[in-house]
Amino acid sequence: MKILITGIAGFVGSRLAEYLTHHLEGVSIVGIDNLSRRGSETNIPFLRELGCQFVHGDIRMAEDVMELPNVDWVLDCAAIPTVMAGLQGGTSQLISNNLNGTLHLLEKCRNDNAGFTILSTSRVYSINDLVALPLQETPSRLSPQIQEGQVPQGFSERGISETFPTTAPVSLYGATKLASEVMALEYATTFGFPVWVNRCGVIAGPGQFGKIDQGIFSFWIYQWLLGKPLAYIGFGGAGKQVRDFLSPQDLGRLVVKQIQKPDHKVSKVINAGGGNSSAMSLYELSQFCKEYISPDKTLSSDPVTRPFDIPYYVTDNSLAQKYWDWTPEVKGEDVLKSILEWAVQNRKIIEKGF
Repeated sequence: MKILITGIAGFVGSRLAEYLTHHLEGVSIVGIDNLSRRGSETNIPFLRELGCQFVHGDIRMAEDVMELPNVDWVLDCAAIPTVMAGLQGGTSQLISNNLNGTLHLLEKCRNDNAGFTILSTSRVYSINDLVALPLQETPSRLSPQIQEGQVPQGFSERGISETFPTTAPVSLYGATKLASEVMALEYATTFGFPVWVNRCGVIAGPGQFGKIDQGIFSFWIYQWLLGKPLAYIGFGGAGKQVRDFLSPQDLGRLVVKQIQKPDHKVSKVINAGGGNSSAMSLYELSQFCKEYISPDKTLSSDPVTRPFDIPYYVTDNSLAQKYWDWTPEVKGEDVLKSILEWAVQNRKIIEKGF
């Protein structure tokens, strides 16, 4: 089987390439990346050692996509993955990359009669509804406050499910991914090739060049290790906002299951996140850093919430468990420890990036 991975030089794309190489017998991988992401070029030697064919190209350009070799499956990992995208301009680039690029890939799937998996995002869910979730404040985090008869659609103590509203606003980023989902499903129906849509939460692991608005867990650990300033931003400035996170290895397990069962008669759209077992607030992440890096750090506080930020997101993976017999296996603390171990071993690399 020949698989095309877009955004292959990025953190997620390169780690999925590694996982698929080791867990799909007879697989051959070709990847395309425009290398626009800081640090992505450092993954090229790693990809070549895996035996992947690397193409320096841009999925925004239809001709770049159509010049790629015929494949059996396309795994779309390329995106501008932040809700802050487009706020200061650059909306055309955001739309061109996240939506038009996906359309070019869907055309390739139609021409090659290939399957398609898109890594979508939890940020397709309504911001207003997420902000309005019934939450209670504990000493270290915000947590669900479920009252009988007053439970919002798609919300439970397990987290956010696929039935949660996707009504606007979802951010420009969320809108491009939601539109990509719709087009992928329409192509699947119209042209008869298999499509899977995975709505991913935060993905985290060693080697990730995180930023404040994307890859927060690695960003926080690197900043702490390097002695750089950190701040609790928004929601009162206490650091109690919560996210879960998923390892690329666990995501890879799901992707392999989906590729191996292209005709599986189940929902084409599922959530894929770390769930309650990895959910953590920034305050709790700081406690990890105090224990394993340094207890002596002062954090600043800004109570003003940024546009499109949300207080709580934890993935309800119930459908993935039901349809794919899939739940995350890598423990959240092990993911954080692996990020820290990589950072210590590669301190010079992260110093250049930060």
